Amino acid sequence: MSRAPLPFQSLWAFRIVAETGSLTAAAAALGVTQPAVSKRLRDLELSLGCPLVRRGVNAIGLTKAGLRFAEELQAGFAQIQAAVDQLQARPAPLRIRAYTTWALRWLIPRLPRFHAAHPGIDVEVSTSTAIVDLAREGVDAAIRTVPAGTAPPLGGRRLQSVVISPFAAPSLLRGGAEPWPAAARLLGSKVRAGDWDLWLRQSGLAAAQPPLLFESTTLAIQAAMEGLGIVICSPSFVREEVESGRLLALSETAIDTGDRYWLFLPRGRVGEALGTFAEWLVEEAESGPDRPGRPPPRG
Repeated sequence: MSRAPLPFQSLWAFRIVAETGSLTAAAAALGVTQPAVSKRLRDLELSLGCPLVRRGVNAIGLTKAGLRFAEELQAGFAQIQAAVDQLQARPAPLRIRAYTTWALRWLIPRLPRFHAAHPGIDVEVSTSTAIVDLAREGVDAAIRTVPAGTAPPLGGRRLQSVVISPFAAPSLLRGGAEPWPAAARLLGSKVRAGDWDLWLRQSGLAAAQPPLLFESTTLAIQAAMEGLGIVICSPSFVREEVESGRLLALSETAIDTGDRYWLFLPRGRVGEALGTFAEWLVEEAESGPDRPGRPPPRG
C-alpha cells in the first residue's frame, strides 16, 4: 500500500522555520501570512503523526523529532537543488583552434547547421598558425594541415584535401589584354608560401616576379578583390565571391597540393560533445569537395 505524498509546501515551510526559528521570519521569506505558515506546520505534523515544533507565547522551537527531521530535510533539499543546478547548467563550449582563413571562410559559415542539429553544444573558435598543445592551452581540438608524405596525428580525423586554384577580380581582366600570368602580380599567404610555385610548375607556366605574400590568405583574397593581383587559394574559400562575380576563376582545374586538413583530437577518451562535433565535421568535409569556377574570358 503506497503512502500519500507529504505536502511539499508544508515541508518547505518547516525547513524555513527550522532555519530562522521564527514564524514571522518564515512567513516573510515565503511571502505568506504567519497563520498560513502555522497551518502548513500543522498539516505536516498531522501527515507525519508526530509533533515537530514546540509552540510558546512568543517563541517557537523544534522537538527532538523535529530536529532530526530538519537535518534530513536540509540534506534532501540540498540534493534537489544540486540536481536542478546540474540540469540547468549549460556545458562549456567546445574550444576549437583553426587557421584564420579556414575558420572564417569554411568552418564558421557552416556552424549554424551544426547548432541547428545540436542546440546544446556551443563551439568557440580561435585562430592561430602556431602548433597547439591541446592540454596546456585548454583547447579541445585543432584543425591543422598535414604536409604530403607526413604521418597523420594519432587518433586524428582526416577532413579534406588542400586544393588550390587562381582567382582575380573582373577589373584585372578588362581591356582585352591577357594579364595572366606573366604580367600580373601574384598574391598568396606566408602560411602557404609554396602554393604558387607548385601551381605554376604543374601548369607549365612562369611568373615575372615572386608572389606578394600576406600574413593570411584572407588578406590576400581581399587584395585580389581590390584588383591588386591574382590570389591562389582553395576554391571553397572564395565560392561566394565567384558566384557573385566579385572574383573570377582563372583555371578550370584545382590542383591537389598533397596536403591534408586534419582534426587533431586529445589523446585518450573523447567526450560526447567533441565526438559529436568531430563526426559532423568529417561529414561536412566529405560532402563539400572543392571545385573550380568558370574559366577566364579570352581577349
